[in-house]
Amino acid sequence: MENDKKDRKDEAEKTDSIVKTGETEPSNSKHLIHCLTVIGQIEGHYVLPEQNKTTKYEHIIPSLVAIEQDRSVEGLLIILNTVGGDVEAGLAIAELISGMKTPTVSLVVGGGHSIGVPLAVSAKKSFIVPSASMTIHPVRMNGTLIGVPQTFSYFDRMQDRIVRFVTENSSVDENEFRRMLMNTDELVTDVGTVLEGEKAVESGLIDCLGGLGDAVSCLYEMIENTDRRYADDEVS
Repeated sequence: MENDKKDRKDEAEKTDSIVKTGETEPSNSKHLIHCLTVIGQIEGHYVLPEQNKTTKYEHIIPSLVAIEQDRSVEGLLIILNTVGGDVEAGLAIAELISGMKTPTVSLVVGGGHSIGVPLAVSAKKSFIVPSASMTIHPVRMNGTLIGVPQTFSYFDRMQDRIVRFVTENSSVDENEFRRMLMNTDELVTDVGTVLEGEKAVESGLIDCLGGLGDAVSCLYEMIENTDRRYADDEVS
């Protein structure tokens, strides 16, 4: 009777975690992998309307800290299907992922657009399915803008931050990436470039073309070939 209650409680907690944050942890696998989903729009400092599917950075950031500290979690799989969103929130998440000692693999399904590009390349190994796409375009901002040189300088510096992060965490050439950002021949109402799965790999933006099985196998291999993250802290 007690076991049944415990099982129901554990199942309810798992369901609640999926509903609130989209996160799951398998209980019976070769290695304990945490799956983190980045879907919809990246919500930053402003709360988006209820009808928007969002990934809230105030949920993701503490989750990443917990994963990095938890020695039972051997790897992190990041599933992305996002239209982009808040630039600073997206970059903050991407920087945290890139700085983790935990083995990380990202998989783009559907789309990894806009600020989803830095998020996709932030993992130690990145995958994309053939049918997915990624939109690369310059920084945009909604709302009232002051038409002074300082505003455009700020945009340039923000764009440089994104370019620097993407080129440092992928194999894409900086000049080519900037060319794709400013491409005027592809998008009807915007500047930029859309890369499908195979093209994203050919450009060097994403490491491999593959699906869920490929991403999980890669993560398992990384776990098995990586020394324990906190070996120096072990008591002999």
